[in-house]
Amino acid sequence: MLESITPLLSDPAAWAALVTLVVMEVVLGIDNLIFISILSNKLPPEHRQRTRRIGIGLALIMRLGLLATIGWIVGLTAPVFDLGFHGETFDTAFSWRDLILIAGGLFLVWKATKEIHHAVDTTPSNDMLEKDKKDVVINNVGSAIIQIIMLDLVFSVDSILTAVGMTDHVPIMMVAVVVAVVVMLLASDPLANFIDKNPTVVMLALGFLLMIGAVLIADGFGVHVPKGYIYAAMAFSALVEGLNMWSRNAQIRKNQAEEAAQRALNKAETAEPGV
Repeated sequence: MLESITPLLSDPAAWAALVTLVVMEVVLGIDNLIFISILSNKLPPEHRQRTRRIGIGLALIMRLGLLATIGWIVGLTAPVFDLGFHGETFDTAFSWRDLILIAGGLFLVWKATKEIHHAVDTTPSNDMLEKDKKDVVINNVGSAIIQIIMLDLVFSVDSILTAVGMTDHVPIMMVAVVVAVVVMLLASDPLANFIDKNPTVVMLALGFLLMIGAVLIADGFGVHVPKGYIYAAMAFSALVEGLNMWSRNAQIRKNQAEEAAQRALNKAETAEPGV
């Protein structure tokens, strides 16, 4: 292993590939990190950080394990059955990769839709206790970790196949994956806390997951949406939400200043007769 790494240390092309791959892996990891953050925030506070770290650690183990079986991973792109239709933008020759992406996309769409419905449905009903019994599973750390593992598998397969398409050197892929997961680990707590403290950001993040799920399903059916478009849309939406938050905070500060000035004025008027 060391003998295969040493020649790469003096190869500028290998360093360029590593930097490019690290950036790509970090960007691809955003999807996984958003899902882990939203899911962990549904848990009791004392379990959130541990669950996030377990989920990200499992993602690292899973990706390194997939890299160790790189030949098998590449084989996942081979068709396993064909429905006989082959168009320019739609293909019914499905590989294991396609099936994994479709399953993961459906799970993301279902999960995001369920969370959005839970967030907007505030109408009390007679079966509220029954709903609480159904939702109590989210308070179970084991259930959350199982869901994280399911999505880790989907994102890991997509991540590793992207890495395979960018370089032929497994050591470079491993280093890039480790660096990307370390970045995810460092960013997980701040991101999760930020999402938890800003309800509108939660809805935006769920919208991201809904879109990512739809893209995974489309990719599984052979309709490839350039990821640059997806991340550009996410960045624009995040920018708009950031401006909205800035505006709301400015309005809150203005209201607080006006209330403080009004209190001071009332205090002065109350004290004036006794002067």
